[in-house]
Amino acid sequence: MTNDEVLTLFRSSGALLEGHFRLSSGLHSSGYLQCALVLQRPDRAEQLARALAEALRRVVAPLDAAAVLSPALGGIVIGHEMGRALGVRAIFAERVDSGLALRRGFSLAPGERVVVVEDVVTTGKSTRETMAVAEASGAKVVAAASIIDRGAETDLGVPYVSLARLVVPTYAPESCPLCAQGLPVVKPGSRPGA
Repeated sequence: MTNDEVLTLFRSSGALLEGHFRLSSGLHSSGYLQCALVLQRPDRAEQLARALAEALRRVVAPLDAAAVLSPALGGIVIGHEMGRALGVRAIFAERVDSGLALRRGFSLAPGERVVVVEDVVTTGKSTRETMAVAEASGAKVVAAASIIDRGAETDLGVPYVSLARLVVPTYAPESCPLCAQGLPVVKPGSRPGA
């Protein structure tokens, strides 16, 4: 899938929102990607995951992953579909207090090769937190992937692929021009706080 095809899919699903948003990172933005609106359709989720798996295999060969690990909540659906596309198990880390942890009986073995998969990467914070969960188990993160790269320009220390890149300006809350205009801010994401 090309960048334009992915963004067209988001637009046609009503998943590319415009307004004044507080992102999970705490930054403000005039655009927000509500991936759940695309991923609610299993055929679209499967299509995106197959394309992402193909892109990942082109970058990391041989991939030899044993598991896909995603952060809850946003990464669960695409992580599950990526597990299917790669033919491996898919698990997720969820927020416990202020960090992520494996729960529900999920575990990773020392040396197990893991791909971290997200819906959207903005700053890379959730991706790094998810990678840390795998590494704390002794697993080896071999790559990271997301449907959308919001232009983080972030080095995650492992190969990273995305299906599309969408650069939407982000602002620190204290210097946000949308706040200066008095526009109300909306927090649409899944992470509490921030």
